[in-house]
Amino acid sequence: MKQNNTYIFLYSSAMVVIVAAILSVVATVLRPYQELNIEIAKKLDILRSVEKAEQAQEMRDRNAYVEEEYARYIVDSYVIDHLGERRDDIDAFGVNVREEMRKPLEERNLPVFVAQDDDGSEYYIFPVHGRGLWGPVYGYVALEGDLNTIFGVIFDHDSETPGLGAEINTARFENQFKGKKLFDETGEFVSISIIKPGAVPPGDHNVDGISGGTITSQGVEEMLYDVLGSYRTYFRNQKNSEI
Repeated sequence: MKQNNTYIFLYSSAMVVIVAAILSVVATVLRPYQELNIEIAKKLDILRSVEKAEQAQEMRDRNAYVEEEYARYIVDSYVIDHLGERRDDIDAFGVNVREEMRKPLEERNLPVFVAQDDDGSEYYIFPVHGRGLWGPVYGYVALEGDLNTIFGVIFDHDSETPGLGAEINTARFENQFKGKKLFDETGEFVSISIIKPGAVPPGDHNVDGISGGTITSQGVEEMLYDVLGSYRTYFRNQKNSEI
């Protein structure tokens, strides 16, 4: 009996080691593909915020299509500090906005992506990250050249409720932001308020929230104010440099 127990123990231990080794090899082999998928998804969202790469789902080689569109339309990317000063020692694409927002404002590295359309129009794209009801909400906000008017937004989430908070990634919700303003008539940064549907007439600084998704809507509102508010000095500096 003792020999049988020893055999079972040794056999089980050997199997654990073998399975662990196989899983480690598989993870190592798959990691480059996983990282590529994450990179492509990020580039696609950046492009979608300025209404590009709209045929990605129809393409046989989706990755190649996204890479081509990104190279064509994203003409610059860089990181700024809280004073709006450009930092060329940090790769904007690799910055984790979620981690940056946990830091004091003075320590944040803030990414900027610049898109140029075929007609020469430029758009500035900013990644945003916040918290909804059940988990993270995130996305990209594209501003027109005045760094005030929203050209487009892309939002997504990890675990919001289907039919309620999860509606933040629908065109019906996202399209409301187009043409909205971040600064009021006095030049004060006010961001975008997300209000109860039908509560007040649409204005330059508000959109309708999601029925039944109040907390998620509030999370998106806070995300926009907190993250885009980190760039307010940069926005003002850019405007002043054009005067």
